[in-house]
Amino acid sequence: MGQPEMQPEGRPQDGWGEGAAGSRPDDLEGREFPLGDWGEPAARLDELYRWVERGALDTATWYLADRVWKRRCAWALRAGTAVGALTGAALPLLDLTGVADGSAPWGYLALLLGVACVAGDRFFGMTSGWMRDVATAQAVQRRLQAFQFDWASECVREVLGPADGTASEAAERCLSVLRRFSEDVTELVRVETADWMVEFRTGGAPLGIQTAVAGAGRPESSLPHGRFPSPQGPARPNMPRQRPPEPR
Repeated sequence: MGQPEMQPEGRPQDGWGEGAAGSRPDDLEGREFPLGDWGEPAARLDELYRWVERGALDTATWYLADRVWKRRCAWALRAGTAVGALTGAALPLLDLTGVADGSAPWGYLALLLGVACVAGDRFFGMTSGWMRDVATAQAVQRRLQAFQFDWASECVREVLGPADGTASEAAERCLSVLRRFSEDVTELVRVETADWMVEFRTGGAPLGIQTAVAGAGRPESSLPHGRFPSPQGPARPNMPRQRPPEPR
């Protein structure tokens, strides 16, 4: 099977081309699987490769775009915390030395502002959110680079090395590479979402919201504390213990 055509030409090799950075998908939604004619396996695999690669690039682009406003809000809240702490410490000292009489109450108000900035950052998860977005985007990029080299290895394997098996087996290997990469990207997104849910449940969210989110999961089977369920089936007969014979 001619696989050299499966490596697209003119696409960004670093994973962050103009198509990835120019537009941002609205959300990480499911995409329609491209259905086509398998009369030309090489062209069909090339189409699937482009589809899988574009999905990974869109995922990384979404996370990189989502971290922009979170990082700006996090820097603003941290700057407010620093200003509030410095002002709250300086104004009472100025009032004590007589440089600025009556400024101590404003210092307490500045300290309250700094505490509010810290609480807001933790409540809305700005700092942890943009760091999580960057980590996920970098993980997708690393996995995409590994996938590109795996795909190139399959192409070289068919061109330079002896063909292993039939054309259908070669196509099946390529489909396995595509499927494994798609599952890896989906797993990265799932792990990031799970981390966000854990932070949301353990953070400063209202109790009612936490209860609603916790109740949305699958109900776990409850067991009595300190007791395990007895196995089903007929009861095992209890044989009487016999005393060993005494030596003569």
